[in-house]
Amino acid sequence: MNAVISRSSTFCLDPANLRLRQALSLCTLLGFAGAALAAEPHQHHELQSTVITAVQQSSPLTVVTDPKAPRQPVPATDATDYLKTIPGFSAIRSGGSNGDPVLRGMFGSRLSILTNGGQMIGACPARMDAPSSYIVPSTYDRLTVIKGPQTVLWGPGASAGTVRFEREPERFAELGSRLDTSLLVGSRGRLDKLVDGAIGSEQGYLRVIGSQARADDYRDGNGDTLPSRWEKWSGDVALGWTPDADTLIELSAGRGDGESRYAGRGMDASKLERESLGLRFHRENLGDVLNKVEGNVYYNYADHVMDNYTLRTPDATSMMPMPMAANVDRRTLGGRFAATFTWQDVELVAGVDAQRSEHRARSSSYDMMTDTLVSARSFDWDKDADFHNYGAFAEATWQVAERSRLIAGARVDRASAKDYRQSINSMMGSRANPTAGATRAETLPSGFARYEYDLADSPTTLYAGLGHVQRMPDYWELFSPDGGPSGSLNAFDGIQPEKTTQLDFGVQYQGERLQAWASGYAGQVRDYILYTYTPGMMGSSSRAQNVDARIMGGELGASYQWTDSWKSAATLAYAWGKNSSDGSPLPQMPPLEARLGLTYEQDRWSAGALWRVVAAQGRGSEGQGNVVGKDFGDSSGFAVFSLNAAYRVSDSLKLSTGIDNLFDKTYSEHLNLAGDAGFGYLADNPQRINEPGRTLWTKVDFSF
Repeated sequence: MNAVISRSSTFCLDPANLRLRQALSLCTLLGFAGAALAAEPHQHHELQSTVITAVQQSSPLTVVTDPKAPRQPVPATDATDYLKTIPGFSAIRSGGSNGDPVLRGMFGSRLSILTNGGQMIGACPARMDAPSSYIVPSTYDRLTVIKGPQTVLWGPGASAGTVRFEREPERFAELGSRLDTSLLVGSRGRLDKLVDGAIGSEQGYLRVIGSQARADDYRDGNGDTLPSRWEKWSGDVALGWTPDADTLIELSAGRGDGESRYAGRGMDASKLERESLGLRFHRENLGDVLNKVEGNVYYNYADHVMDNYTLRTPDATSMMPMPMAANVDRRTLGGRFAATFTWQDVELVAGVDAQRSEHRARSSSYDMMTDTLVSARSFDWDKDADFHNYGAFAEATWQVAERSRLIAGARVDRASAKDYRQSINSMMGSRANPTAGATRAETLPSGFARYEYDLADSPTTLYAGLGHVQRMPDYWELFSPDGGPSGSLNAFDGIQPEKTTQLDFGVQYQGERLQAWASGYAGQVRDYILYTYTPGMMGSSSRAQNVDARIMGGELGASYQWTDSWKSAATLAYAWGKNSSDGSPLPQMPPLEARLGLTYEQDRWSAGALWRVVAAQGRGSEGQGNVVGKDFGDSSGFAVFSLNAAYRVSDSLKLSTGIDNLFDKTYSEHLNLAGDAGFGYLADNPQRINEPGRTLWTKVDFSF
């Protein structure tokens, strides 16, 4: 068995050096902040005195929220953690951080996640570094979620939905500055630091963002400690030119790193390094017809090391009794250009996008004769996969009448993948790869049409939309499985593109005191990509296959302002799926979940309560799932009660605090990983990883 440590990871894996590096980064940011404060002050947003407990849908199928705002449970460690507060989202849990988001029971590249228009793709074949793990939500200004296949503007394959984390360009009327900082402390060593500052004028700006966060192993409701500690840091800088109110050119760069250990995996993430570069522009108010042009290019690089000795001691009784490691990386380059055309009743956005992504791996070797680990720096990288996608899209909004709109779009993508592997490793050993050097390419059409109607005598919108998406199998579906469909050479040879056709419908009400919404969906997925795990003497093997599936479900929510101070909110989400090829339930479906919140707000302070209630899940297919998780039995329902309070000392200073899981309940999520035997869990009796017990946290936000 081979293992790896890269040259760059040696520094990262030394905790003393890592902390020094983080401290230097924060000192640099604080120095920048001091210089910025010496300039003329910039108008900043006023801090709100409430804590978010549930995110409401703002328009048909669309959720827009501020990811900087304090929220309960304890503010997010990554994008997955934040998305869980939005009805319809859940997560495949693996411990303290770096879970994988699931929307309406759909996982992986069915959910497109973008940051400033670019895509950061993880490298681990088992998604230990899910794309969402590289995102720090509090460093972004706006989060937009579009549920279902109801847009074609933001890349291919988004059959479940589209998630966009965005940073707004800075605008200064004169020479000035702004500074936003926050500090969070919590139970079990939780400590988050954030500095976000900008300085600029009418002609441009410089923005610098730095974050550092960590947490120790947490305890569940029984008082048992679970291996879950993690540590991350990130830094980003953006330089923008704004010669007038309609023009922006921005160059950005960023870097981050971290580590995390997982109770549900045989190895930990000892390196989660990312590098990002981006260039974006837009020009508005060009003319009567051509109103706007915009574009961006981006480069994202993920360098990931996983091993079984940095954050744990190798288990002498396991399949990996000696120190082992693996190093993988993913290099992604992409771009997008779009133009907006406007006529009297029609707005059309049309453009093109492209992406290239390369995956490599290398491994160190363990010499059992000398009991030494040979570093991967002695070995070359092996390229195993290369992906290309070229797309063209157009989406139009037609104001059919005063109260009715038709939104429709279409796109076509040319996607290809090349297999560079000369051999394939499986539970049966290494063998020659029958598809070495092969390339497969697909032409994939997608489109949707949605009708929206505003009622005449009520602030109510009704809508219904039909969408179709054809999705190219991703890296984890073509290269990670041990086998493919029956009769195929392997998964790369046999797995076909997914084809999702889905009807979305619902209602949106925006009254003076009552806001309410409901959204439902029903869909057919042809060639749904399903994983099946088979246990064996040397562990389990995985096989990917295509099946037909039916899906349906929905979300609803409401908030009511009882008085000027009292407000209540509730949300409900349900997802259902069936493998119609054999009549069994579709695996990895989250159970019915409700959130009930009550808030009291008076002048500068507020207090709130959140009651999260999750039903038992008895619908599953044991041994089936996806590249990360599989069903391993029914799960029990649970209810968790939490409290929060916030006080706005001034327009610039806010204090917030919370107690999550007030009654210290012991519970686990249905979408979960089984505890690893290396941490004392029983290999022949899968056990879900419990969630944290009672957790206290306090956050300070300072903005000026």
